[in-house]
Order: sequence, then C-alpha cells, then structure tokens
Amino acid sequence: MKPIPNDEDRMWEQHLFREEPDADFTLEVMQKLDGMSMLSAEDGNPFTKKTSKSHWMRRSGIAAAAVVILAGGAWFAFDHTAKSTQPTVNAVNQRLPDIPVPEEIRSHYLTDDYKRLKPLGLVINPNIQIVDQGYTLKIRDVLMDRSQIIIITEQSNPDGSTIPVVYPEAGRIHVTDEEGNRVASMAVDTRLSGGMYQRFVFQLNDDIPDQIFVRGELSYLKIPDYYNVRTGEIKASNTTVDWSFKFNIDMTRVKSLAVEDTMNNTYTTPEGLKLDMTQFVRTPNGTRIDMNVSLDDQLRAKVGENWADDMDLMYHIEIPETNEYRIFNGSRPNARQAKFRFRDQSGLRDGGPLKLSETWDPAYVTVDAKKIRFVLDGYTIPVREEKSVEVDLEKMRKDAEFYTYVLQFEQLGDELLFSDFNYKPLWESYDKNYSLVLEGRGTFRNSLDGDRWVAVDPEGKEYPVQVIGFPDQPNNNGEYVAENLKLIIRGFYKEDGTKFTLKRTAVINREYGDVNWEVDLPSYASLPWQK
Repeated sequence: MKPIPNDEDRMWEQHLFREEPDADFTLEVMQKLDGMSMLSAEDGNPFTKKTSKSHWMRRSGIAAAAVVILAGGAWFAFDHTAKSTQPTVNAVNQRLPDIPVPEEIRSHYLTDDYKRLKPLGLVINPNIQIVDQGYTLKIRDVLMDRSQIIIITEQSNPDGSTIPVVYPEAGRIHVTDEEGNRVASMAVDTRLSGGMYQRFVFQLNDDIPDQIFVRGELSYLKIPDYYNVRTGEIKASNTTVDWSFKFNIDMTRVKSLAVEDTMNNTYTTPEGLKLDMTQFVRTPNGTRIDMNVSLDDQLRAKVGENWADDMDLMYHIEIPETNEYRIFNGSRPNARQAKFRFRDQSGLRDGGPLKLSETWDPAYVTVDAKKIRFVLDGYTIPVREEKSVEVDLEKMRKDAEFYTYVLQFEQLGDELLFSDFNYKPLWESYDKNYSLVLEGRGTFRNSLDGDRWVAVDPEGKEYPVQVIGFPDQPNNNGEYVAENLKLIIRGFYKEDGTKFTLKRTAVINREYGDVNWEVDLPSYASLPWQK
C-alpha cells in the first residue's frame, strides 16, 4: 500500500470506521469539534443507510463525538498549515450552483445530485399524473447521467393525504429500448429516503440507445394500509388501481457528458476469490467502478448456496493530489457505502460471475481527480463451517451429580454449555415416546440463520436437531445470549442409547484480510461537462 502525502486524513478515517471504541480518540474528536461546523442536511444530506444483516455483530458503538460525525456524514477539512504549506482540498468543499431545489428532491436527500445535474440539462419532468378512483400517482422529476436514472414518485389518497409507501410488483417498471429490450436494472441507493416520496434507481447497461423508454405496468397495484398523519388513524385498503404509464428519454446528451474506460485488471485472493475490473465510468454525479466476482472450485465448495447475496468487498480509495482517503467497508454497521450499489446475479446459474458496481458520491471521491487508487482491504463471504462434539449421556448424568461435568460446544466464537438433559414429548406429535432434550445456555457471536444441526448415533443414523430459546436480537456487545437454551434431538429415545455425535454445520460470514491488490484507475484528457 502506497502512502498518501498527508496522514491526518487517514488517521481520522481509520478511527471513525474502526470496530472498537477508543477513549483517547474520543477526546481528540471533542477537541477537533471545538469551533467547527458541519454540513447542513438541507444542503445535501450525506447520510448512509445502515444495512441490517444478521451475521454482523452489533457494537457498543464509537463514543458520542464520533457518532455525531458519522450521523452527519461530513468529512472534515482540518487545518494542515502546521504540517504542510499546501492547502487541503476535500471533495465536500466543491461548490455547487445556488439554484432552487424542489421539495421532493430535498426530502429525498438528492439536493446535491440535483444541483450537479440540473444546470447540465440532465433533469427532466415527464409530467406524469394519473388519477384512478381518486388515487393519484405523480412523476415530476427524473435525474439521469450515464450510470443511473433516478425516478421520484408521489402517491396520494382520494382525500389528498400522502401514501408514504407503495409496493409495485417486482419487475413492473421497465427501462427499455424501442423494441422493448431491457437497458437498465434496479440498483440500490444507500442513502436515507424521504417518507412522502419514493425513488427508484436504475443502473444503465454498458450499451444504451439514443432513446430509452420507461414503462410502468402498474395495473394491479395494491394500495397498502397507511397511517394518516393528520388524523392519527391507520386505514386499511384493498383497492387496486391502474397506474400504468410510459415516457421516453433522449439519451444523446447524457451519453456525451461521460467518460468511459474499459479495464482489464484481475486479482485472485489466496482463498480463491477472483476479481475482474471491467469498466470505469465518470459522470457529473459520481464515479463508477464495475467488477466481476467469481470463485474457484475449492472456495466454491466451502461457501453457502447464497454466497452472492452477502459477499461484500472492503476497500479504500486514495487520491494523493487532494489528500483523500476514503474507506468503504461493505455492510458493516456505520460503515460508509458507495452511493449507488448494483449486484447482478443473473449469470451465476450458468456458471458466470457475480457482477458488482459501486458508484461513489462526488462529496467523498472527487470526480475530476487525475489519480485515483483503489486498494482492496479484504472481503466477507458466507462460508460453511462444520464442528462436532461427542456426547456421552451416561457420563454426563453421573458426573453432573458431583458438578464436575459440562458438555461444551465451541465454534467460531459461539459457546454452548449443556449441564442437563431429559426426555420430553414433541408438542406437535402424538408419539408416546419422548425425545431427548439437552438443556443449558449459549453465547453466540453469530446468528443461527442457515445453520444445520444433526445428531448421529454410532450406527450412522441421523436425527434432526431443533434449537429452542435462541434470542431474536443481540445485546449491546453484539452477542446473542440464550439463558434457557434447548436442543431437541428429534426421534432419539431412551432405548436408542447414550452416545452420539452432535454436529453443527454453520454458514458464517467470514472476513478475509489476506489480500494484496491495488489499482491505479484510468485518468482522462478532459471531462466533457467542464467544457
């Protein structure tokens, strides 16, 4: 990893996104905060939505000052004059045009996007307003660049009150060419979303025509229950409405205001995960990197079936000329994420790669930087881990009388202690035989999602195991503590003996940091939107 000219940005970045609290750092933050100002949310809220995944442990959190920084999302421009005579330049200091911004744009935290795109003619109003049975759908703003199209909708009831959330059937909004071929797919905007409006983000394909068509086939849209803010009542509705629409977008100017570079940078980690950088795209509203991810046969044999759902990259961006050091830590709690994220798994079924795209907000990664270095820090992927323990009930019962025996099961930070057992009937069965139940407690660092427990007797017969008493949420230390944990060995009766092997096959999101890859991303001769 190459050093960048100024290390103070790196220090702050590393502290802000470290996993454990640091008391000395808290004091430093409070000292730095003295007399400093934050970016206003009204000027473009850079919040990052937290992704809740069961395999990430909840932390007790960084101390209050660091939380303020994370919540505000602002990147500080510290006084470096004591260490350097060169002025510090940060992406957040780039001035945007002072133009009026519609309320629906501001409420969706799209103010900065609007200010970048509107002066370039990259915001259109298709003037869609559909009323059916008194229910109204409006589409007043569409923001676009070569990478993404953002569609903002507003829905209201016959009484004029807002329907805050509408769930169109999956795949009922299409972005196509004139023949109906899809040219864009749904992407994720990681920022917060306003309650009164909805936004739909589509990432454009590599090749797009000069004219595209947005079509909504919302003929069977069910209006959900909603909360009326003015009356405080929750109303139920079974109404279906026809909100079908269609409009076209001229993409000639959009395509002209972008710089695209084909890439051919490949790296394979020691564990067998292969990354291929395929394309780098600069637009006025963000910088996008496209990658393919594939696994070798050895790693593929270890991972869970749905590995592509939870696989995440951890990396940072270095821009020496502007002293920027930006960490993007996948789906960790409080981690910064790319503004737009796209994940295409359609090729996996045919043995193809997982396609990933990350689009960085210009507030954090300067769009017109000449030198941008991508540095891989690690990745997470769900891996199957098997652990077993031999159980001897006779010894367990005998030694328990003298309080000397505890059946212990440990795996990847999870610890289970069983000190008693009995035989109980299965509540859903009329079988008069009682199944074996192990009783104890457990402290888990990982969720049980995707786990498979089984007991195997000396003859090789398998008995399914049911886990009872696992908590829904972790505690403040990120631990799932089960004080009354029970493992029901279904169908294992007294006459089946006293010895068996207890096995757990867990799908754990493992973090790998044994990587060594950095790439200098393509530069440019000129940026068309700056001419």
